[in-house]
This record gives sequence, structure tokens and C-alpha cells, in this order.
Amino acid sequence: MSQSSGPLELMGAPGSPYTRKMLALLRYRRIPHAIIWASHRNPPAGYPEPAVKLLPTFYFPKAGGGLDAVVDSTPIIRRLEKEHFGRSTLPSDSVLAFLNFLIEDYADEWLTKCMFHFRWAHKADADNAGPMLIFWNQPTISDAEAGPASDFIAKRQIDRLYVVGSNRTTAETIESSYARLVVALDALIRRHGYVLGARPSAADFALYGQLTQLAIVEPTSAAITAATSRRVRGWLDRVEDLSGLSPQDADWLSRDAMRASIGPLLQEIGRVYAPFLLANAQAVMAGAQSFETTIDGRPWTQPTFPYQAKCLKWIRDEFSALAPGDQAEIKNLFTGTGCDALLAGL
Repeated sequence: MSQSSGPLELMGAPGSPYTRKMLALLRYRRIPHAIIWASHRNPPAGYPEPAVKLLPTFYFPKAGGGLDAVVDSTPIIRRLEKEHFGRSTLPSDSVLAFLNFLIEDYADEWLTKCMFHFRWAHKADADNAGPMLIFWNQPTISDAEAGPASDFIAKRQIDRLYVVGSNRTTAETIESSYARLVVALDALIRRHGYVLGARPSAADFALYGQLTQLAIVEPTSAAITAATSRRVRGWLDRVEDLSGLSPQDADWLSRDAMRASIGPLLQEIGRVYAPFLLANAQAVMAGAQSFETTIDGRPWTQPTFPYQAKCLKWIRDEFSALAPGDQAEIKNLFTGTGCDALLAGL
């Protein structure tokens, strides 16, 4: 185990979008780190277990010695901002910071539905993903062992598609939402280089993490990406290591440029993610085990997800913490995008 003076250790896997998100962010911020390629099925010996087993798991040194196992990338990013100075991924402008929070949340919580769907809903993708997950985790495994292990994990994951709302009825909604995201991201990259200006934000790394799988690993969504935007595909290779970038405060998007720049992305968030968040939160409050709603004009059904009900609360908390003038700016920006529904009653 590392001492407090050593690199920050984390456990993760190449097929985990959140691991890729955080590795790219650590490289950009030039935070010394050491990745342990493993999973909670074979964690490193002697390391503490987190309360919730998620990847990546960070091992932060405790003041009195030992390590604390911590998960959930969004609060970890905020912790790193406090503990490591410079090269921030959080915009200094409060309105832009709120948009960063919303877009990061959309990437983490909606695009992961796309990732899981594309990985397991199509046979060609599942046939690709099963072996990859095995070899990512254990490259020395024999072929004789890898085959049954791949079949086992593929069946388990395919059987869990319903958890994220992936089924034959919702497939078109999920797949078309991903295709539109690629178009919106292409325009942002072409205009500024990154989502919120000429420097990367936490939102960029969240999008990047999901797209390391969607645009590269999964055959079906990778083909959609290639056919739609080679720019986005090239951008991913650059974002993997931005340690050589020299960001400036003036690189953040100005308020005057916000609507023209991120309007299409906000429309996509309002089109699919906002109605999901609202329906899920309502179902969680009612104590329902599942819910049905309409997203993008099509039926949507899935089990309730209490964590994503918290996501809606956190978005609203971030908004409520803004000054009245900044709130008015956000509401004006959200008009006509569908995102205004997230702030109803505030």
C-alpha cells in the first residue's frame, strides 16, 4: 500500500467508463497516481473494501494512517480540486459551473444506459464484450478457461439489461439519443475544442469516459460514431492524455457564447434525460418498484433507481445555491430545451 507521500492509488478496469474518466482527469491535472487493474471480484490483497463496490475505487490515505476506499467519481473530482491546486476542471463562472455539473451528470447517468445497451443488446457487441471483459481483467487466463468465463459474464449482463431500461421497446430511444449526442459533441469540438470552451471540464471527462466504450469498443455504436463524426473519434484519443495542455482562465466559454454553443446539447439532455429523471424520482417518492413514462415520444419502462433520484435533487441543490441573477441566466438558457422541467417549482 502507498504512503501519503506516494501516488494516489485507485483500482479500476479498462472496460469501466468511470475508470477511464478519472484516469484521463488525473493525467490532465498532473496528479501522481497508480492504477491497479483489478475488479471487486479479485481486489488487491490487503486493501480496504468500499461500502459500495464500484469502479474505480480510490484509496485515499487517512490522517492517522491506513487507507480509505472511496467511490463515486463526481464527489471524488470535487475532493481532488480541494487537495490539488491548479488545472481545475470546474469552471470559475458559477453559471458555467452549474452547466458543467448537469452535463457531467447526464454523461454519467444517461450515457451509461447507452453504453450498457450497446454492449449487450446486440449479439455482435456481446460476442465482443464478453471476452474483452475477461482479458481486461486477467490477460494470462487460458483460452480453455476464458471461453466459459466469457459466456457466464455475457449471460449475466444480458439478463440485467432491464435494469437500465434497455429492451426492444426502448432500443430506438437509446440508440437515436446516442447518435444525436455525437452530432452535438462534434459541433462543440469544432467550435471550441471542448464542451465548455478551449479547456476541458469535468463534463468533458465524463463524456470521454462513456465514449471510450461507445465510440471505440462496442462495434455497433463505434460504427455510428465513425459514420457520424471522425472528429469525435479523434478527440477521444487526445483527451486520453491532456497532461501537455496549458489551460488559461480565459479559455472558459463566455456567458454570451453559451446559448449558441451548448444549446443543442441542452436540448438533447432535456429531450431524454430530464423526463427520465423526473419520472424516476416521482416513482421513488411513491415507493414504486418500477415506472412507465414517455421519452422522446416512445414508451419507456424500467425499475426505479434511488441513486438517480438523488441526482435530480443534487441538480436542484446546485441550482438553488446560485445567486438570483445566475438562476435567471440558467432559466433563460434552459427555455425551449426541455431542461427547464428539471427546475420546475424552483
